[in-house]
Amino acid sequence: MKKLALVVHGGAWAIPETAAEACREGCRRALERGWALLGQGGSALDACEQAIIELENDPIFDAGLGSHLNRDGRVQLDAILMDGRTLKAGAVAAVERVRNPVHVARLVLDRSEHIMLVGEGAEQFAVEAGVSLCNVSELVIAREVELWYKLKNEGPTAPGRRRPSAGTVGAVACDAQGNLAAGTSTGGTACKYPGRVGDSSLIGCGCYADNRAGAVSATGYGEAIMKVVLAKSASDLLAAGLAPQVAAERALAVLRERAQGTGGLILVDPQGRVGATFTTPHMAHAFRTSDSAEAVVRL
Repeated sequence: MKKLALVVHGGAWAIPETAAEACREGCRRALERGWALLGQGGSALDACEQAIIELENDPIFDAGLGSHLNRDGRVQLDAILMDGRTLKAGAVAAVERVRNPVHVARLVLDRSEHIMLVGEGAEQFAVEAGVSLCNVSELVIAREVELWYKLKNEGPTAPGRRRPSAGTVGAVACDAQGNLAAGTSTGGTACKYPGRVGDSSLIGCGCYADNRAGAVSATGYGEAIMKVVLAKSASDLLAAGLAPQVAAERALAVLRERAQGTGGLILVDPQGRVGATFTTPHMAHAFRTSDSAEAVVRL
């Protein structure tokens, strides 16, 4: 049996002290939910999906319930899952009536010949796959309405100005068969232009998994992450023989130097070694391997 490993994150950002404990506990619960499957012989894909569903259901994070609102005051969600054994991925983007977009991403991976579906098409696919859609208002919380009004009152966004982004979530795993998986889910940036899709749901940018290299989930400013194809860049460093922690640090150095971006990464390699690092003030994350009896939770 291969070494088991699971890492989850709740986004790389400046977490206020008032939200710190909620972020820690959210990551802890997500890790426990995924590990319950992984420890009983479940697949890395299942562990990542279930961990991310737990994070999407937690309003402290910018994914699923509690996501940032776009310019028009609506939630638009992006998510992806990738299977390191086959290199197959499933992704959805700009969906508005789905409580758990990572679950629909999993259905795209399992049941569709496509890799990404967006907007109404993704929602139609979800219905045909047996998923019940929610009302758009069910994903909106008071905290995000207050932020939306604040940003709207500041006036038009200047070219190049970055809107706040906090709480993108993700998971990476290695299962007993040695298969790797990764997933990422987000509500995107606050007051983003309707239809904007960031890095999170793009294969190689916000997520990548390859049994021959490693599994990676990224978080941070999407427009910068896309420029350097961050997750695939980190995966390539793993394939070159770097340890996960070193690979993560090298990849984020490239993000800073070439795209003037900040962010965070979680990684696992085929040996079940894990890594996590960030260039923002904080990144809530938690990890566990079969070498340890307890989870490690950090900011």
